[in-house]
Amino acid sequence: MDKGLILKLAQERIDVLDRGLFVVDLTVSATNVINVELDCEKGGVSIEDCISVSRNIEHNLDREKEDFELNVSSAGMDKPLRHEKQFIKHTGKKISLLKKTGEVVEGVLIAYNDQCWIVDCEKKIKLPKKKAEVITERIEYLKAEIKEIKRVISFK
Repeated sequence: MDKGLILKLAQERIDVLDRGLFVVDLTVSATNVINVELDCEKGGVSIEDCISVSRNIEHNLDREKEDFELNVSSAGMDKPLRHEKQFIKHTGKKISLLKKTGEVVEGVLIAYNDQCWIVDCEKKIKLPKKKAEVITERIEYLKAEIKEIKRVISFK
């Protein structure tokens, strides 16, 4: 199965929909199971978006030539952020970084580039004879030290 063709077909429909959608991930297994994950620059991905992209891919691939299974879905709130546009979308929002050491750090994503993420992290500092004070520390995390980044979901 030609991954490039599948991406082209998905992108054709995304361009027609013109809603700020983008492909986060596209995989094709050895048994021709195609998984396409979508996200949106602003807001979320609708079921209609997924159906539309799915139909464009399915109608332009020949099942007589190769049998396949096609899944088109939203990237999901619980999945790690993986695409540049996802980092842009979540700038100013709370994220969770899992470092390669296993340490988890939470903070607000301030900026990112191709080498690092800049995050404002809150720290409690115990002062002598006073209550603990919360300060914000801006920390730069190199991409080489981070295993994954997820959005922090809050219902406040």
